[in-house]
Amino acid sequence: MTDPIAVFDGHNDILYRILMQPEAREAIWLSGEGAGHLDLPRMKAGGFAGGMFAIYIPSPVEDGDAGLEELMDRPPYALDLPAPLPLRASQAVAFDLAAQLMWMERASRGAFRLCRTAAEIEAARAAGVIAGVMHMEGAEGIDPGCDALYAFHAMGLRSLGPVWSRPTAFGHGVPFAFPSGPDTGPGLTAAGRRLVKDCNALRILIDLSHLNEKGFDDVARLSDAPLVATHSNAHAVTPSSRNLTDRQLDMIRESAGMVGLNFATVFLRPDGRRDPVMGWEPVLRHLDHLIGRLGEDHVGFGSDFDGATVPDGIGDVTGLPRLIDALRAHGFGETLIGKLAWGNWLSVLRRSWGG
Repeated sequence: MTDPIAVFDGHNDILYRILMQPEAREAIWLSGEGAGHLDLPRMKAGGFAGGMFAIYIPSPVEDGDAGLEELMDRPPYALDLPAPLPLRASQAVAFDLAAQLMWMERASRGAFRLCRTAAEIEAARAAGVIAGVMHMEGAEGIDPGCDALYAFHAMGLRSLGPVWSRPTAFGHGVPFAFPSGPDTGPGLTAAGRRLVKDCNALRILIDLSHLNEKGFDDVARLSDAPLVATHSNAHAVTPSSRNLTDRQLDMIRESAGMVGLNFATVFLRPDGRRDPVMGWEPVLRHLDHLIGRLGEDHVGFGSDFDGATVPDGIGDVTGLPRLIDALRAHGFGETLIGKLAWGNWLSVLRRSWGG
């Protein structure tokens, strides 16, 4: 049997799973506990050679929240945005998750490496070591003056989304709504404009996934870096508020940026439902549209593993080779597959980070 193709993935939420079950972190990470999409053994088996590991701070669970995901099984839907989170409590959780990512490196005994440059990612791959990049999904742990941004950068932060879907001091996210466009509120705040400037100075990638349309436009106007959406899909195929319009895709292409295909079924299926029984056709339609709009050099994968329901054909990280086989059957050649799986991400990271 040949080794699976090496994949760099733009987004996963295994840190959130560890946050929810801290007492089980060794089982979750080192051996797998029979749940979730990711663990170290399955990542090796599936060809997961590197990716962005998200620091995500959940909202408090409130009465009625348990049924929200089920509403996404019956479109149309428009879920209310969670309330903003307080800075100090969020900062403590963000610090804990960054520390958990560093623990994952130590506990792996050389099998996983936290990387800060594209050269370090390539070196990890050459050594057969899985590369991890610290990413922040929603900047609740960053103060409006951005002092904490510099502290997290020193810890290894190299990618940041100003918002998850709830508002932050920096801007506004899109609600989970279908059908809906992304024009759902105001743009970046003054602190958000400061955040873009400081991320550019530190060469931190600014993630546009979850940001609403006016915020997207503000980043495009202010940033000197490629525009990147780590885990988003095509609005023309699935009209979810979380997906990118053709106008946004054109702006990303013009900036020499990047889009990572999100495996979440609600953003893949034309009907916006969570049902994982869907075949490969929706995945291929999104990839065809993204490649047609962005070009072959600006599309990759942004799985949302451990943060979403994914197609049953993928299932978990060990399904990546099945996805690659589906791309071959669709007529994608090995050069294009290599770009989608690895090359395009490494190219945009070099353009974003320098070096």
